[in-house]
Amino acid sequence: MSSQPPNHAPVVPLSPREPVPETREPLWRDLVGDVLRRERLDQERTLKDVAESARISMPYLSEVERGRKEASSEVLAAAAHALGLDLGSLLSRVHSEFSRRTAPARTVRGPRNALCLAA
Repeated sequence: MSSQPPNHAPVVPLSPREPVPETREPLWRDLVGDVLRRERLDQERTLKDVAESARISMPYLSEVERGRKEASSEVLAAAAHALGLDLGSLLSRVHSEFSRRTAPARTVRGPRNALCLAA
């Protein structure tokens, strides 16, 4: 005999849910480093040149660019000035980079109602 009461459906365990990937906001130090490196490379300058101009050690600037160090506002201002930027411009670029990386993909209708994803 069945151990379940009459007129009841059998109990079926639910399959475990797939873990939902956690979207992580980028770290401030990664954004700052990416912006500094991109600006330096756009200017075709070496790490050594910018570090000397900013009066920052080359290894430290390298660590900042790679997002390994949290730079003080004084160090960020010095690096920005060495690149011909003021601190406000650097922060504005970091904000733009943050917005670009965290903006959800937008759905746009293309020609003939084709579905396109726009970043």
